[in-house]
Amino acid sequence: MIDDDGYRPNVGIVICNRQGQVMWARRFGQHSWQFPQGGINPGESPEQAMYRELFEEVGLNRKDVRILASTRNWLRYKLPKRLVRWDTKPVCIGQKQKWFLLQLVSSDADVNMQTSSTPEFDGWRWVSYWYPVRQVVSFKRDVYRRVMKEFAGAVMALQEIPPKPQSAPAWRRKRG
Repeated sequence: MIDDDGYRPNVGIVICNRQGQVMWARRFGQHSWQFPQGGINPGESPEQAMYRELFEEVGLNRKDVRILASTRNWLRYKLPKRLVRWDTKPVCIGQKQKWFLLQLVSSDADVNMQTSSTPEFDGWRWVSYWYPVRQVVSFKRDVYRRVMKEFAGAVMALQEIPPKPQSAPAWRRKRG
């Protein structure tokens, strides 16, 4: 399903933990890393596609995550000309994506990259929040920057920050 402008509807998934780190996945048999993403099937809502892709790509179910946010608008990127399949009709020149921010509420051990006979990823790790913006393939970089900027507040609110000490410093205390 490709729109009139040549963009394929797609969902992107940012999975975070309570420390504000995000899941960074290595593409199967490659040295490139990215967030999970995938196409939206005809008749499928973006949220339905997100849950399907979540299971297909990282083996997580609805019970394993909590939706924290989604992007307000669709975000687009163009594929480099060398990656466009000019012999297929209609021609897809890029992706238009609805992104979801999820919190992993189950265990890291529940992540399973091998749920499909053709896995998308063969490894993953937790990375610092802004790391993917610098590391993703260049043609996706602007979309990643916009997604991470939009989701930053929700992730920062989640982090386990130690409470500020309530007592005054020793040099300010009155001695009796």
